[in-house]
Amino acid sequence: YYTSIPGSCNFETQDQEWTTVCGLTQDPRDDFDWDISNSAVTGQMGPDTDHTPGKGQHFLYVNSSAQKEGNRARIITTNLFPASLGVCRVRFWFWMFASRQTGVLKVYAAEEHGVDILMWSSSRNEENKW
Repeated sequence: YYTSIPGSCNFETQDQEWTTVCGLTQDPRDDFDWDISNSAVTGQMGPDTDHTPGKGQHFLYVNSSAQKEGNRARIITTNLFPASLGVCRVRFWFWMFASRQTGVLKVYAAEEHGVDILMWSSSRNEENKW
């Protein structure tokens, strides 16, 4: 569900569409999509729980094992956030562990003329944790 912090979402959306509830959209120009799931669906290929102790169960994931190298899955914020210094912050939890097919997780900011600026990336998490 959506919290009072703009752009914040924990993906506990019941039967509602997570993209709408969380203010996100799938990039129509990518190669495959993110999906919402829980550990019962992802099984041994994913985390046991989400990052919120005792509360949440759902998280976004991509199944990289079915993809070719170079394929991209992108989600984009529906609303634009104004540029700021020290006001807007991106905070998220991620789990990337023990898969040869794991690619690179990247976070971009979109510049006003449409240029993507790489803000952060990680190619692998060596620990089995968020």
